[in-house]
Amino acid sequence: SHPPLCPPGIKCGGVLSAPSGNFSSPNFPGLYPYETECTWLIVVAEGSSILLSFSHFELEYHAACAYDYLQVYNGASRDRGNLLGTFCGRSPPPPFSSAWHVMAVVFRSDRHVAKSGFSAAYRKDACGGQLTGLSGEITSPRYPESYPNDAECRWSIGAPDGGTPLTLVFVDFQVEGGQGCGFDYVAVFDGPTAAAPHLGRYCGSARPPRTVSSTPHLLILFKSDFNIGGRGFKAHFYSAGECQEVFTAIKGNFSSPRYPNFYPNNLKCQWSIQLPPGYRVRIFFLDMDLEGRSILTGGCDYDHVAAFDGGAENGSLLGQWCGEESPAPVTSHSNRVLLVLHTDRNTARRGFSIAYVGVVPMNVSCTRTDFHIQIPVQSLAQLERNRIYLGTPSCAAQVVGRNFKIHTRFDTCGTQSQKRNNTSVIISTLYIDFSAGDQEDIHQYEVQCEPKRKEASVTLIAGPDPSRLSQAENLVDAQQQEGEAMDTHEIKSQDTSDIVFISICILAGLLMVLAVVGLVLL
Repeated sequence: SHPPLCPPGIKCGGVLSAPSGNFSSPNFPGLYPYETECTWLIVVAEGSSILLSFSHFELEYHAACAYDYLQVYNGASRDRGNLLGTFCGRSPPPPFSSAWHVMAVVFRSDRHVAKSGFSAAYRKDACGGQLTGLSGEITSPRYPESYPNDAECRWSIGAPDGGTPLTLVFVDFQVEGGQGCGFDYVAVFDGPTAAAPHLGRYCGSARPPRTVSSTPHLLILFKSDFNIGGRGFKAHFYSAGECQEVFTAIKGNFSSPRYPNFYPNNLKCQWSIQLPPGYRVRIFFLDMDLEGRSILTGGCDYDHVAAFDGGAENGSLLGQWCGEESPAPVTSHSNRVLLVLHTDRNTARRGFSIAYVGVVPMNVSCTRTDFHIQIPVQSLAQLERNRIYLGTPSCAAQVVGRNFKIHTRFDTCGTQSQKRNNTSVIISTLYIDFSAGDQEDIHQYEVQCEPKRKEASVTLIAGPDPSRLSQAENLVDAQQQEGEAMDTHEIKSQDTSDIVFISICILAGLLMVLAVVGLVLL
């Protein structure tokens, strides 16, 4: 017999607000109806979490679950960033622990083939559960209040891509201490079960060290005995790769997880750019589409990406962005930058794409007839001097002391005269060749001199991806001085011939005054 179409008035979906409860597909354990869509929204007290588990599960099978399916959301449904998984067939979803106090379950059937459906149960403040996602947070029961006695919680964390190690960081920790951690403790295992290698057992008030798994799974076990508790713990986990990367190449690019598809919610991702001493980092925003600004505060209070100078979150903030902004390129004051993406519990968007290039520290000055270019050798220590040249390879740098130097006249080295803003300027191109093997990587800087004023400037004209940059980026602002690098804030030079001429004029004037005074006295 065929199941009926979902008749009007059949109980299907709804809001579940009790501390615990059960729900199932329509007609369960009979065949569910065709062409049915049900949404259950589980809402418990704010500050609580939800543990969802399935005791029976049988839906029509399809490799991509395109026919009948069940979806679990870590928050309100219909927000793709909250989707924990889509399920069908006979394999039940794992137990899910929500990141906050709202969870949604959506069941949909098509017009063919019905099965017995599913039965599910939930309860609030249950500790432990199956966690997936690029990043997340776990806390002891009732945190930051004292945890209960006789608790046993198991969190099994699996990386979403199935192949990336996980990192676990404790941000707060206070558990009853004792020799050998025999009373209350947190244990971490390098795999999905307690049979996996033991990574550590912790108690007391010292925060456990940062832990990195060797597999895409971690198990965290928390146990408390019959007396004496503590505040408990709070820990973050994140999967490496898309959400946690370190870059040391002179240029590179990266994007938010799953870009250009919607990024997940509840993320904290970090990208660290670490270049050789003396460099600065120039960051270009090729695309940005994050959740917009708060209507109340006008700030990036929800999803945002922030850049910190110096490579740590306690460094100075270079900028914080959200929405569909098109930020101007930013340049660090040091050789390290940390970019952090925070996403909240709802409203995911496409994300961002970023390129960066290391700005070589250089001092460019000019006279009425010459260019002077100076680059610290330590900044380009791996390069031969012939990899640094102005205009043509025949105008290569010389090594003078601790610097690469190029000193050339305007009538050589591919130099051209142009009119810009009704002003005559001399321009040439400085090439720095980082190429290795078959991989061509030549950075180009335009050097410019206004001979009348003897003012020079330098502009990056080829860096991260010339085809994607709408205009060249002037680096004069980026050449601000800090510490031992050369002072390039003032990039003017005085022609020595002018100085000699002025000195002669002053001396002649003094001699004339002395002669006049002598005549008067006589």
